[in-house]
Amino acid sequence: MEYVWIAAGTGLVVVSLAAIAVRRRRSSESRASERAHEAAQEREPPVEIGESYTVGVTEFSDHHSGGTVAVGKVEGFVLFVEDVPSGVSVGDPIRAKVVSFNRGHTSADAVFVERG
Repeated sequence: MEYVWIAAGTGLVVVSLAAIAVRRRRSSESRASERAHEAAQEREPPVEIGESYTVGVTEFSDHHSGGTVAVGKVEGFVLFVEDVPSGVSVGDPIRAKVVSFNRGHTSADAVFVERG
């Protein structure tokens, strides 16, 4: 019976340590994201409304507009690209036209122009 309690206690310790490690990693990622956001607020955007840029698609994301958009970056500045054709995949280069800045000018919305 003692072995059962020891095994259960050891399992609980392992699960607890794993949970702490995951929590620390998330908080570290959260801090890095906050620092990047603050830095973006302090600089002028490297894009202009009406101009087109070639970006690599880094991911697809749900956007506040309700649709799915491609995410790309220009000098680390995030573009949310709408109207991307279904054949485009992560890693593909695309050309996108900037149509508006988001609050704080820390990112911009763009529309798909063509494959890059």
